[in-house]
Amino acid sequence: MDAISPTIINLIIFVLAIYVGYHVVWTVTPALHTPLMAVTNAISAIIIVGAMLAAALTEGMVGQVAGTIAVALAAVNVFGGFLVTQRMLEMFKKKEPKAKSGGQA
Repeated sequence: MDAISPTIINLIIFVLAIYVGYHVVWTVTPALHTPLMAVTNAISAIIIVGAMLAAALTEGMVGQVAGTIAVALAAVNVFGGFLVTQRMLEMFKKKEPKAKSGGQA
């Protein structure tokens, strides 16, 4: 006999993960945001693999639909993360000086 339901334990872990994740992300210095984005893209890629396995190995239709939705949402997260990372890296590129215009030869 369990004193506490496993669902309640999972909910407590989920809420604590949100709390810790929020505080970890907001204490990151601006110089580390680009590497952090690259790591989260890698984690999302692993989530896609897990979602594909979940969608393929479940026997019920509800599980397959949920797995397919998970694959789609994780793919959007990965591609969006790559776009944000690319824009962040472009901010660090040196800009070329503008050519002087004035008709001088």
